[in-house]
Amino acid sequence: MTTPGDRGQGVPIQPVDPTRAMVTVATYPEYADAQRAMDFLSDNNFPVEHSAIVGTNLRMVEQVLGRMTTGKATLYGIGAGAWFGLFIGLLFAIFVPRAWLTMILTAVLIGAIWGAIFGAIAHAMTRGKRDFTAARSLQASEYGISVSAQYAEQAQQLLARLSAQPLTT
Repeated sequence: MTTPGDRGQGVPIQPVDPTRAMVTVATYPEYADAQRAMDFLSDNNFPVEHSAIVGTNLRMVEQVLGRMTTGKATLYGIGAGAWFGLFIGLLFAIFVPRAWLTMILTAVLIGAIWGAIFGAIAHAMTRGKRDFTAARSLQASEYGISVSAQYAEQAQQLLARLSAQPLTT
């Protein structure tokens, strides 16, 4: 296992499976680059089941999308409730030989009403502690290709060929 400051090529890391030692054979600034390298290894018949893409220096990023109001919470509740109502309506419609469309529309309407009520109440209960919407994601500062120690040399040779190739999109 390496310390957080170690970033060199060929540095062992904590393995996913403790019975096999892993070695980092390459690092990339973007996940797409690491994915491209792993795909290249796979295309060249490398035993990829002995490898992993490992993100390091993880951070959680919360991108604020906008302000949340009681009106917006009610609208989101209507949408969620309508979808749930559609699901329930379709289940009930299976067992109703006639008027199945009425059954579905009624369930959607009831779901939308209850969704609006619950959406508004849920937002009101926060008492202004979270009046915004956001999308969360995990991001890494770099991505490493780690392979079992017995395959490290083979992986390094293949990835050296990949770095000599021009990038194509």
